[in-house]
Amino acid sequence: MIEVEGLTRTFGSGENAVHAVDGVSFTVPRGQLCAVVGRSGSGKTTLLNLIGGLDKPDAGRISVDGRQLAGPGRSLGEKELAALRRDLFGFVFQSFALIPILSAAENVGIPMRLRKTPVAQREERVELLLNMVGLGDHMKQRPGEMSGGQQQRVALARALANSPRVLIADEPTGQLDSETG
Repeated sequence: MIEVEGLTRTFGSGENAVHAVDGVSFTVPRGQLCAVVGRSGSGKTTLLNLIGGLDKPDAGRISVDGRQLAGPGRSLGEKELAALRRDLFGFVFQSFALIPILSAAENVGIPMRLRKTPVAQREERVELLLNMVGLGDHMKQRPGEMSGGQQQRVALARALANSPRVLIADEPTGQLDSETG
């Protein structure tokens, strides 16, 4: 379950302050899908980054599965927060965030390397995930050798690598066409 209460995040100060997230509260029960919609610049990416522990709110509380990520009396240190991001969340970033010098397979394997998944298990899962997103024959290609839609599918496979309980996807279909999406 994701619980967000009174979440606020402001960039800048004074007359130049931008209130990207202003007093947001909601709950997403376990197993439910939640879509954040709004116009460009309305704070969607900021909200997703806050929920995923990638940014810190100015005020408010965020808890995921009973663990408080942010807010008064936050119970997680930085190392614990990093471990939570690694083990609980899968992220699909708007800009994909693939490492250009690594192959598709190596990019997908990164979360499992961080978790110290055995090599054979990691290679098997990478192949499964890339086949699942229709890129089994692109395992050795680097991001610069792929289309935007292919890169997005590699990013999705990477996000699913550690079987996350929470998938945070920022515009996950933005580069996909109706045939391969």
